Amino acid sequence: MFSYVRTIPRTLVVALTAVYTTLLAGLAAWFLGARNPKDPRIEKLIQWWARRWLKAARCTLEVVGAEKVDGSRSYVVVANHVSNLDVMACFAAVPLPIRYLAKKELFSIPVLAQAMRAVGIVEVDRSGRAAAIASVNRQSKPVIERGHSLIIYPEGTRSYHGDLQPFKKGAFAMAAAAGMPILPVAIHGTWDAWKPHSPWVQGNSHITVIIEDPLETAGLDQKALDALRLRAHDLIATALSGF
Repeated sequence: MFSYVRTIPRTLVVALTAVYTTLLAGLAAWFLGARNPKDPRIEKLIQWWARRWLKAARCTLEVVGAEKVDGSRSYVVVANHVSNLDVMACFAAVPLPIRYLAKKELFSIPVLAQAMRAVGIVEVDRSGRAAAIASVNRQSKPVIERGHSLIIYPEGTRSYHGDLQPFKKGAFAMAAAAGMPILPVAIHGTWDAWKPHSPWVQGNSHITVIIEDPLETAGLDQKALDALRLRAHDLIATALSGF
């Protein structure tokens, strides 16, 4: 019980930070994105927003492998998913203009919804699988054409116990269809900071983001894509095993 009581101040700080940073960055991104979705100031706003969340949670961030990223290319970034802070960690760590897939419920929040649509965040409705896939592909096309990268968590949901789960095929099929390389990313430390399905932010965690070598998808058939999916899973699992 005492351990939960100690998380209350940190949770309140994170909640207040979430409100004011989302409001400020959201309004600015909405304005800039409506005029030019490729405005470089949008990326600075996203970085600021992500880093403020991590600072509020009293998390430090270490990035390994950033030199492996070619800033002139677009990628489908695949990462493990164990915490609400994973998105912030990726935005702050990966040196790319990243957009992600967000559940449709987030698009009912004023300002946040308009900002996400303006900058190219992709809305996902999980109620109908076939329709959802078609919608994601349709929304992702202009995002990719603008030279942005997409981050997809191929486990499909956050891991409740922090263990890496099997990867689904969607991210890899999308990358192959668009001719984009896969960029595997391992995230460690966010689970300790904010566990899934918990309202309490423990914080005070050292977060490490490890960027692995990109995996090309051009010309791969379905069998080769399955092998690529397993390869990406193995790379992330091996990186996480070092902790």
